[in-house]
Amino acid sequence: MKELKILAVVVFFTLVTYWGVEPFAHSKMHKHVEGHNFVYDGKADIEEAAEKIEKAKEEKQDPAKAEAKLKEKKAFWADVAKIAKLKGDPKAGEAVFGMCLGCHNGSGTNMGGVVPPSLDHAGALYDKNYLIALIKDPAMASNVDHKYADTMTHPMGAIKTMVTEPQQIADVVAYLLKNKAGEITPKEAFVDACGRCHANRYGKWTQAGFVPKTKSDIKTGQDLDLLKFKEKVAKEQMAVANYMGKLPPDLSIIVRARSEHFLDTFVENPQSQLPGTAMPRTGLTKEGYEKVIEYLDQTGDPSAKKRAELGPKVIGYFVIFTLLAYLWKKSVWKKLH
Repeated sequence: MKELKILAVVVFFTLVTYWGVEPFAHSKMHKHVEGHNFVYDGKADIEEAAEKIEKAKEEKQDPAKAEAKLKEKKAFWADVAKIAKLKGDPKAGEAVFGMCLGCHNGSGTNMGGVVPPSLDHAGALYDKNYLIALIKDPAMASNVDHKYADTMTHPMGAIKTMVTEPQQIADVVAYLLKNKAGEITPKEAFVDACGRCHANRYGKWTQAGFVPKTKSDIKTGQDLDLLKFKEKVAKEQMAVANYMGKLPPDLSIIVRARSEHFLDTFVENPQSQLPGTAMPRTGLTKEGYEKVIEYLDQTGDPSAKKRAELGPKVIGYFVIFTLLAYLWKKSVWKKLH
């Protein structure tokens, strides 16, 4: 009986630490961030701009710059909301979309630091408001305008002068939502949304594409094709690192390294978790985000399903073993008392 009391005390303090002390310590080290359920209406950006004004006042700095940025963001997202109400014409949008193919053509050519994504699944992955905002001003839509004195210098900034009329924007987005919204696999979702900057070693993905199957020369043992691919990857990583400030991390085990809430809020709006980060908002819908996470689960934790199935059996074994051990101990010590 004494052992059970000791076990009860240990379990009690373990639970207090797990459910009390640890969450309290975490709350002090990391601020709680509320998500917006992958709705892109500008509220998050406006709230951040307002917080910067308060911070400037607290630090006794001139808040004029922050106030101007708040005004700019309010006007920008108000325009996005107006365009979202327009009825887009997919047929007219297809003609305008032709201008996008100069970069978004699947050629794999790095432009301005990253390879422009193919837009074959844009309508299935990205939110309508985000697509509108992206065409109107890519830096503002991605919430990385703090990186640019003039958002025209963003790698996609030229679109601001190419598609200027609200109806044109509405038409292009209508075309994407209708004609570029087919079924998409988790792997395709990851490649389109994350793969231009992030590698996934367990998924054999690099910034230059999937690692090809090659063979070493039987005489020398050297694999020239693989060496050429590694050189291509190195150049692509250098371009991405120069654009982003540093090489974005490999996402092989990100789902095991970060909490579900962190990933939800960070992917929805990177600035919410890492203010000042160079990572752009991707504009994924809730469904698109779930596809990406599904792929990351597949590559980062492929044994999760088997482990979940085995867990109850292991626990059952220990329960039975503990019961038998207790009965055995009781039987043995009974003869000694």
